[in-house]
Amino acid sequence: MSAVSGACAPSSASREMPWLIIAAGSIVAMLTFGPRSAMGFFQLPMLADTGWDRTTFGLAMAVQNLCWGLGQPFFGAIADRFGTWRVLAMSGLLYAAGLFIMAFANAPIWLHIGGGILVGLGIASGSFGIVLSAFARNVSPDQRSLAFGIGTAAGSAGMFLFAPLSQGLISAYGWSDSLVYLGVLMLLVPFFALPLRGNASSGRQSEAHYKQSIGEALKEALGHRSYLLLVSGFFVCGYQVAFITAHFPAYIGDIGIDARYAVIALALIGFFNIIGSLSAGFIAQRYSKPYFLALIYLARSVAVTAFLLLPQTPVSVIVFAIVMGLLWLSTVPPTNALVAIMFGTRHLGLLGGIVFLSHQVGSFLGVWMGGYLYDRFGSYDPVWWLGVALGVFAAIVHWPIEERGVARPATA
Repeated sequence: MSAVSGACAPSSASREMPWLIIAAGSIVAMLTFGPRSAMGFFQLPMLADTGWDRTTFGLAMAVQNLCWGLGQPFFGAIADRFGTWRVLAMSGLLYAAGLFIMAFANAPIWLHIGGGILVGLGIASGSFGIVLSAFARNVSPDQRSLAFGIGTAAGSAGMFLFAPLSQGLISAYGWSDSLVYLGVLMLLVPFFALPLRGNASSGRQSEAHYKQSIGEALKEALGHRSYLLLVSGFFVCGYQVAFITAHFPAYIGDIGIDARYAVIALALIGFFNIIGSLSAGFIAQRYSKPYFLALIYLARSVAVTAFLLLPQTPVSVIVFAIVMGLLWLSTVPPTNALVAIMFGTRHLGLLGGIVFLSHQVGSFLGVWMGGYLYDRFGSYDPVWWLGVALGVFAAIVHWPIEERGVARPATA
């Protein structure tokens, strides 16, 4: 008998998707992922008005990423215990407060508190892990990957939509008022999150039949080989994505290509990210998730290698952006689905949050090492090639991951 998190009711696989929950969670993901992906547009106008340097702004964004990563396991555990809606409501309030403080920051410390700590915690409490955990509890196991793909694509849509929205607001109202307007939008999160009420003991996939404390869940997960391999591989995703997000526009200028192609490239990444996330949900629902993840990381390394070695032209930049967009967040649906398969949904917010913490450590290093190694060598090439090597490493560690539940004692 398989020791997956527990057998579902026979009819669960044939039930309809809970579309109200999926739609509500997707809107929340779009709202919470949007402003943080548009922070770069606020850098230059803010620094022009305040006289601060790029290091000051960069530190705030680095703190934001760390707070996002460090906060997610804790908020995930709170959602598992006390309910998803409560955590998402907190997300909207923290996010709005951070943007308001950032809008009126008159000293770097307030930028770091608002745009760094509070926005970071707002993202952590409203991120993919929180929303996808709620999805996992309300769909059957054979529907999870698809549901995760839809939620991830919605976050990708937030990246795509909030870029022109933020640019338009800044042009019309200035950076400070624009942050206020985005903060007001974040106050909508608690309302859209209402259908996501419930905790780990509710929903179709409630696991009252197997009780575990948080300590027991952590001990089980941290002693599970496949989970540790998944955690180490997701680190690479964060490194690659964050480096490109932060440094690709500068790299485009370094190789002599018009700066407008950097804007086009990031927009294409955002658009094809939607397609890639949805496709990943469909594919991961039908084929081996570890093998699929290994191929995604290997494809990233091949794409970067081709981009660096072939003639670099505006056309190659556009092709590279399309390919990377398809691979951008396509790792999220199968990664979260694997955590649910291994341990069930009871502590999915916590255990998925730990996997994502690894991603954010990689993000921090990708952003920081991009600047550090560039200053040291006068080129981004070492960072690119390190990303290629890490992609191969991620492909290797995902290949032996076992797509099955952890063995647990049978319950009466």
